[in-house]
Amino acid sequence: MTAAMESVVSDDTRETPSAVSDQRHRSLISYVLPVYNEREGIWAFHTALTEAIAARPEFDFEFVYINDGSTDGTLPILKDLAKNDHRVRIVDFTRNYGHQLAITAGIDFAAGDALIVMDTDLQDPPQVSLELIDAWREGAEIVHARRRTRRDTAFKRTTAHAYYRLLRKCTEVDIPLDTGDFRLLDRRAAEELRRFRERSRFVRGMVASMGFRQQEVLYDRDERHSGDTKYPLGKMLRLAVDGMTGFSTVPLRLIMRLGFVVLALAFAGIVYAVCMRLLRPDITVSGWTMLMVVMLGLGGTQMLSLGILGCYVGRTYSETQQRPLYIVRQVICHDED
Repeated sequence: MTAAMESVVSDDTRETPSAVSDQRHRSLISYVLPVYNEREGIWAFHTALTEAIAARPEFDFEFVYINDGSTDGTLPILKDLAKNDHRVRIVDFTRNYGHQLAITAGIDFAAGDALIVMDTDLQDPPQVSLELIDAWREGAEIVHARRRTRRDTAFKRTTAHAYYRLLRKCTEVDIPLDTGDFRLLDRRAAEELRRFRERSRFVRGMVASMGFRQQEVLYDRDERHSGDTKYPLGKMLRLAVDGMTGFSTVPLRLIMRLGFVVLALAFAGIVYAVCMRLLRPDITVSGWTMLMVVMLGLGGTQMLSLGILGCYVGRTYSETQQRPLYIVRQVICHDED
């Protein structure tokens, strides 16, 4: 489903960070906007976004909304947006495929010289996207929006802070701290990202792994405009596992280290039991408690190890199936003509 794109000129011949070799046409900025059950807030978001981009009349814009199998009446609202704004294009999925695959589809269909990925719940202020564009014009090829503050629950702030730092220590990729999927990609970077077709996707890790000239823009994340979060604890945990297993083999190495620890404890227990038998045969040692502790300890260790191995085996199994990442029911747009 990847859209055909123009070839990109080399860095030493271009005058700006866009893939434009001359000034014969205006740069196009594509907004990639995944949507899932956002009926209550989509109009407010689109209004805020169009008001923000009015400050950049030197660019052309397109808005690629990806309807990720919404069931609350979001699609009719998106169709109304497309009728009233010719810049709107809707990529309608046949079912819910998840946030990361919705981002992937948006990047596949976007045609801009630069792509901005952001959510539509107004937690990421549209005005900040203009700062991403400014950084791109100054030479950055990937611009991350890093959260300076965030209006979430204390639990979510604490766990997110700890996870990003743990992920950065465990992975071989330098993933920026406190950044979600709100970022700008130059056309060249977007074309490279389209080549990443694995199913268990962690887009922010993929982007960080590509290199290019990367820059950060700090911003304050707002509360949701309306509705409930589409990333409850279960989905957040799955995303965290994808990030860890997709860019690190540390869990596998930890299994080996854990095995050595358990082996050392077992050897110490054997030495203790033999010594007690030879040196103090008159002491009766109750064996039931120790037996249960050893059995439960070893059983828990084995189950944990099998679970970690299962994550990697499951990823391998999914990739070998070679099924399409997503299926599009229809693409909706209304040209100016």
